[in-house]
Amino acid sequence: MVEEPERTATRSRRAAVRDTYDRIATHFAATREYAWPEVETFVETHAPALEDDTARTGLDLGCGNCRHAELLAPHCDPVVGLDISRGLLEIGRERAREREFDVALCQGDAARIPLATDSVDLAVYVATLHHLPTTRTRQESLDELARVLTPNGRALLSVWSTAHDTFDETEGFDTTVEWTLPGGDVVDRFYHIYSPDEFEAALETSALEVLEWELSSGNCYATVAGAADSSPHAE
Repeated sequence: MVEEPERTATRSRRAAVRDTYDRIATHFAATREYAWPEVETFVETHAPALEDDTARTGLDLGCGNCRHAELLAPHCDPVVGLDISRGLLEIGRERAREREFDVALCQGDAARIPLATDSVDLAVYVATLHHLPTTRTRQESLDELARVLTPNGRALLSVWSTAHDTFDETEGFDTTVEWTLPGGDVVDRFYHIYSPDEFEAALETSALEVLEWELSSGNCYATVAGAADSSPHAE
């Protein structure tokens, strides 16, 4: 069977994203030491609802060096950390060993989450969706997140947006952002920069239900659940 040209091109672009982050993994992770305040607030707000139950599953989607998986670990067992970059996963494994928290690491695609339906109670998906290279894969990823969330599950999403003072544009667009390695080599990283309206529209089109929404430091944030009117996520 001959693969569709569009699908072949998408696979190639996904591989390019993976190769980029494998190349910059060590330097990139060193600049991502601390959890984002917005993620800390999300976990502090929503994790207490899990405390009376056992075997709650957390997911750090696009986990990188696992700085946010570390926040989930005291509240969820297991915590799954998924990333496309093997290099970042190895750094995350070392962080978990040094800081003595448990995380099950998996190399995978955020548009094809290798977890069962209705299996995730608390998820963090920050600064990752905007690296997926096509509109189709980004929408598939949002639907995948909706699929794996339990009926009462919650997730925090963030993307870089045109509201950031780096950009003059008001409409969403594709671009590359340079990463300079210590030796001076420059690596281009793919981004889709969302306009706030575009991000809201993408969420509305997906199987997710938006519970909260805000702009912070040039990022769009949304707290989401599986859509209430979409089985098997109906409450």
